[in-house]
Amino acid sequence: MTDSGNGTPADTPERKGGALWRDAEFMKFWTGEGISQVGAQVTTLALPLTAVLTLDASSSEVGLVNAASYAPFLLVTLLVGVWVDRVRRRPLMIMANVGRALLVTAVPLLAVADLLRIEFVYVAALFIGTLTVVFDVAYQSYLPTLIGKEHLVEGNSKLQGTSSLAQIGGPGLAGLLIGWVTAPYALLINGGSYLVSVITLLAVRRAEPRPPAAERRTGLWRSVGEGIRIIWDNTHLRACALQSGLYNLCWMSLQTVFVLYAARRLELSPGMIGLLLGTGAVGSLGGSLLAKDLKRALGLGPAILGALVLCCVAPAIIPLAPANGGIISLALFVTAFALIGAGGTMANIHIISLRQSITPDELLGRMNAGYRFVSWGTLPLGALVGGRLGDVIGLRPTLFVTAGAFLSAVLVVLASPVWRLKDFPEQIAPRSETAAVTS
Repeated sequence: MTDSGNGTPADTPERKGGALWRDAEFMKFWTGEGISQVGAQVTTLALPLTAVLTLDASSSEVGLVNAASYAPFLLVTLLVGVWVDRVRRRPLMIMANVGRALLVTAVPLLAVADLLRIEFVYVAALFIGTLTVVFDVAYQSYLPTLIGKEHLVEGNSKLQGTSSLAQIGGPGLAGLLIGWVTAPYALLINGGSYLVSVITLLAVRRAEPRPPAAERRTGLWRSVGEGIRIIWDNTHLRACALQSGLYNLCWMSLQTVFVLYAARRLELSPGMIGLLLGTGAVGSLGGSLLAKDLKRALGLGPAILGALVLCCVAPAIIPLAPANGGIISLALFVTAFALIGAGGTMANIHIISLRQSITPDELLGRMNAGYRFVSWGTLPLGALVGGRLGDVIGLRPTLFVTAGAFLSAVLVVLASPVWRLKDFPEQIAPRSETAAVTS
């Protein structure tokens, strides 16, 4: 039976009862998405470490690099969401990765020519971040048309598993590359990863349906406004977006300060810093494997809440660890990042599936963009706040302040109906409607 609402062929392996492991088109997409996510996370560590180790950047300058990387999530996400709803999504992902490959390759070339300046790092971070917005909004909106909404939990479990592994394991790989070839040249290798991803995405052959022609007649600013209204008018989406925004603000503050704290206070090597961040990959993998069982045992809402508690309490371990870089400190850092990875992955799998399941296909781009605007728009603020606090009150005190602030994300979910959900609610607006989703 064909589901005409999402354009997914009726004869895919999954619709015959097979697993997505046997769906060749999904596997190509998954491979390309995974490589892109790893590449993005290598850039996340390699770019600021290039500023620290090559240009001797201060805490505030590192904060500005990270802020520039994530400013596009605040500045252009809503416009990208309108664009994603009006065109096919796979070509956008391919274009974004070609652009990112060119930009990250330019940094080491300028370094070789002794022309690299901190101002160029800011500009490169800004444009790489813009292309990351395009890729991320497009891929989350593309998934339901590729596999069908009834298979979102399985698909998102696989995608979130690789995404979370990339978010934690990518910096570990970056640390090893930086220790091996220095920070700028790690970016050169990273440029190649984006090109490999382009090849795998080009290999996907499943037809993507053309967006409805009516969407092209919707006014630009009205469409942009829908991206926010979709989130704000729905109690579940609003709570999830607000908690994500608070969590991400704290996470970026933590990441900005921890890199400096580990490099300058603890005198750890770039490779060791990357490995510490990368240890969360084990927790992320475990979280992706356990997410489905956790939901089955507790229900959707309690599973989200429990996972959030885990990843919001774990950051307190980092500043509590002895400030000497010894074996106890390293063990506590490993524990903290592993727990952050596990909890964050389990929460993300179910929150992403919740968002996709209750949003009509024709609004997915704007919903994902509106969500990213709220949740990822706080990342540049977190980088600036963390960098500034690090200069004013010190690196370790900033880690303590940030750890306490993480708990605000848990309080948002506790004050909402999300934690009481037993399963995914019904889609709130018919697929044929273009109005915003309402609660």
